[in-house]
Amino acid sequence: MFVNAIEQASMYTRPIFTIARRYGRAEVLPGSATIFFVNEEGWAVTTKQVAKMIVDAGNVEKKYAEFRQKRSEIPAGYNFEEQIKALETLNQYNAEKICQLKVNFVDCVDHISGVECKMHPKYDVALVHFSGYTRLGYNGYATFAASSEAVKPGRFLCRLGYPFPEFRNFKYDAEKDDIVWTAENLRSPRFPAEGMVTRLIGEQDGEIIGIEMSTPGYKGASGGPLFDPRGLVYGMQTGVSSLNLGQCVHMDIIKGMLTKEGVKYYEDQYGAKTAGDKSFIRMSSAAGTSGGKMS
Repeated sequence: MFVNAIEQASMYTRPIFTIARRYGRAEVLPGSATIFFVNEEGWAVTTKQVAKMIVDAGNVEKKYAEFRQKRSEIPAGYNFEEQIKALETLNQYNAEKICQLKVNFVDCVDHISGVECKMHPKYDVALVHFSGYTRLGYNGYATFAASSEAVKPGRFLCRLGYPFPEFRNFKYDAEKDDIVWTAENLRSPRFPAEGMVTRLIGEQDGEIIGIEMSTPGYKGASGGPLFDPRGLVYGMQTGVSSLNLGQCVHMDIIKGMLTKEGVKYYEDQYGAKTAGDKSFIRMSSAAGTSGGKMS
């Protein structure tokens, strides 16, 4: 039922791989998340949690780099250990504290000079924009359904994401006290998950904000698209409810944010839609097969 739609969604849905390390430990912790692109200008959609992780990664790395520099400047002496301990306490570093977090945007764009994250003030939606690239690593972009009338209980839809961090192209460099990506180009498998729409989630004023699915989603797949057998996008996976049911944000929330931010997106009337622009002109995206990293 979803074979062609999954192939179509895989062209613009990409994994975000992360590696992290707790203070004082050599073990590297891999993680994954999902993002999907909505136009040929480097704009993508994901969840707030993923966007916050992207932002936090830079801050975590900067703080630890400053800590290492200050630690290296402590002179050897009888109170060396006490000074190290004081520095650790000042930075709140302990055996459970994440001291390093690095992000790898797999097959998104070839080079990254900046990543801008815009978060919805109320709902679990965020926009991500890549800059500084010369070539796109994704092919095509999501096409949203023009109307949500077809999304009703009993309708089967599919999600696509990268929930399983099976990649191993990383290591801990003990000499530099740093976690690094290696030259190996390993991948983790994409994972589709179909399910039946069980109910629509609405606000008290009647606005539909979410879609509940009969099957649970997976943590690392949050940020992936929710689509029908034709490949039209109706929402985005955001998490799992307390009843172990899948939760997705409704496409109207996503399109509303895209419109507010003036970001072009595509609907199934073969049109490119921007805020305040009702013209319908389909544009083709560039193609490529590269990735980008933030370290």
